[in-house]
Amino acid sequence: MNYRELGKTGLMVSEIGFGAEWMERHTPAECRSVLDRAEELGINILDCWMSDPKVRDSLGQALAGRRERWYIQGHIGSTWQGGQYVRTRDVDQCRTAFEDLLARLGTDYIDLGMIHFVDTEADWEGAMNTPFLDYVKELKAKGTIRHIGMSTHNPAMAKRAVEQGLVEMLLFSVNPAFDMHPATDNLDTYFDWENYREDLGGIDPQRAELYKLCEQRGVGITVMKPYAGGRLFDAQRSPFGTALTPVQCIHYCLTRPGVAAVMAGYDTPEHVEQAVAYETAPDEEKDYAGVLARAPKHTFSQGECTYCGHCKPCPANIDIAMVNKYYDLATMQPQVPGTVRAHYLALEHRADQCVGCGACESRCPFGVRIAQRMERAAALFRD
Repeated sequence: MNYRELGKTGLMVSEIGFGAEWMERHTPAECRSVLDRAEELGINILDCWMSDPKVRDSLGQALAGRRERWYIQGHIGSTWQGGQYVRTRDVDQCRTAFEDLLARLGTDYIDLGMIHFVDTEADWEGAMNTPFLDYVKELKAKGTIRHIGMSTHNPAMAKRAVEQGLVEMLLFSVNPAFDMHPATDNLDTYFDWENYREDLGGIDPQRAELYKLCEQRGVGITVMKPYAGGRLFDAQRSPFGTALTPVQCIHYCLTRPGVAAVMAGYDTPEHVEQAVAYETAPDEEKDYAGVLARAPKHTFSQGECTYCGHCKPCPANIDIAMVNKYYDLATMQPQVPGTVRAHYLALEHRADQCVGCGACESRCPFGVRIAQRMERAAALFRD
């Protein structure tokens, strides 16, 4: 298992995580078997947004005696009322639900306290500059939550939270299909392929900007919906008209700037193994770019680097995708940020070592003029 730092939190999280939502439909024993296998394979981050007492109990029983081995994302604003989930900003209800989460998980702290589900302008107004946010900050001041995060499916809300310095990390929905969809405050439209126009191509600029902004500001991203609810595994249900594998979906997510962990959902220990297979998969099995470039519907825009690594190998051993990422991050600002320059200069092989052979360009599915970008990157970081 590989581990990545989650933004500036200092937490080294497994790049494959455990999105525990599906545990709502399983017995405590089944929940334990999935968590056991996840831990055996090196997974150390878990998300629990669910308010159902039964699933919280199952997770708490499974975590007993090993709480310190896990980083937990626990949500503030997800409550259980009248036998059902209710999202609210009422402080008394949120306090009751969060204290219930702590008690049922058998812990006195949550690593990542998530402002739950902020997708619309109304959600934002209800959560920010209100007693609800005061409660979140109170939990942080007491050490009951160690870091403040936010969950959202809307890049506009995510960007606002990052720009205001409100959060240290985001739980955000990422997959190749969603990334092609313009920002919306209605999650249902992301799953309705009729909303994906025939001419829609390339990553939506607002989402691309969000990923780069998170990388630049040190706001880590953990990913929800990496498989689009499993729809991307079926050519008949995929908006691309072709199927992707779990490994390809995970690789897509992990090549987005800012992303630290993919919170995949599991029903069985075998599902955990299928996700963790990413860690030992060869490059050809990770290749989502070749699949999307040949898809009969909605291909990505030409000339746009997606950092997929399809261009490898380079005869000069340049990590082309990483150079492109640092170049894009650097050009977001009038001057090259010192941190970006430092990361670029730490690369073992840099853009000025490009020999212009063009081999990488022949392999790029999206027609990126790589040699030209290497020249520009070399000049930019040399100045």
